[in-house]
Amino acid sequence: MTSHVVDVTMFWSGEAGGVARYLRSKHQWLEAKPEWRHSIVTPAGEAHEVRRVRSLPLPGSAGYRVPIGRARATALMRRLAPDIIEAGDPYQLAWAALDAGQQCSVPVVAFCHSDLESVVADRLGTWAERAARRYLRNLYSNFDAVLAPSRWMARRLEELGVERVVRQPLGVECEVFHPRRRDPDWRSSIGVSPETHVLLYAGRFAAEKRLSRLVEAVRLLGPGHVLVCIGNGPQRPSGERVIVLPYHRDAEVLARAIASADVFVHAGESETFGLAALEAMACGTPVVGVAAAGIGELLVPEVGARIEERSAGAFADGVRSVLAREQTSLRAAARAHALGFDWSVTFTQMVERYRRLRQMSVPAPIPQARYAG
Repeated sequence: MTSHVVDVTMFWSGEAGGVARYLRSKHQWLEAKPEWRHSIVTPAGEAHEVRRVRSLPLPGSAGYRVPIGRARATALMRRLAPDIIEAGDPYQLAWAALDAGQQCSVPVVAFCHSDLESVVADRLGTWAERAARRYLRNLYSNFDAVLAPSRWMARRLEELGVERVVRQPLGVECEVFHPRRRDPDWRSSIGVSPETHVLLYAGRFAAEKRLSRLVEAVRLLGPGHVLVCIGNGPQRPSGERVIVLPYHRDAEVLARAIASADVFVHAGESETFGLAALEAMACGTPVVGVAAAGIGELLVPEVGARIEERSAGAFADGVRSVLAREQTSLRAAARAHALGFDWSVTFTQMVERYRRLRQMSVPAPIPQARYAG
């Protein structure tokens, strides 16, 4: 008997984003299993696996779109006849997923891909953070399970009073993100000499990614160092010895760039997991990141440097320390650490959770969204 998993999220963009990479990998893995079917419901995307809901573009969001109409999205999911639904954002589509789950009598899980509390606190202040906490507690209380990709995120949810929280790490396609992708010609293709140290960031250009800290760090490092930023978004980095490259959906193209860099850098302080950092490790590229949130949990000392002080100077020191280490063993350690997160391991865990959830009772009728104020 075939089980149909329906993923729904607004975090889908052709320009950048780890959620889309997770869902594409998940689709490929599930479709290879005769006992599973998989569909993706999202406001954007042209791939054959995507079912689109009506939407409007969200300005300054690196390609994200806002769905129009909770009822329409609910009806689309209902027509797909799901056996389990996973909601990958905490907004309107999450409420639509709950509606569809109730109408189809199937379990619905939430996957916390973003730290909404930190994002709104950073942009709007303490009052918004308190409102976000009330909203998330109200939303997540309706799900059969709430998946958190790191222990850090699981603790934050539990501190909110959310129940049924389960740690479920993300993963990486280790055969795609592989040290063999390293290519000296990649450096020459972007005008960088072989002796120059390449620091690389890949992801959205957003305020919470703290890209200005990386720009200042490469300035402090001085000649012989360059920062390459791959992605798109409203906070486009610029500065001395900064190269910006467009995001490429082809994972092999991204893997070639990451594997060819000397250090992968990430200054974001609210990463729920750190998928891009894990992809770097799978490529054998050491990582310098903050000792905070999900990325701090993922980043063990053997694979790079964890930065305690939130400053450009500390990042520059971290890069220097990594470059001074013996590179062959460092790269091998990064690769070995990533192998424990291969998607085959992660998705096997995930489908076992799905099987158990299908035996659970369906929750009570879902209320209309009560936006915290």
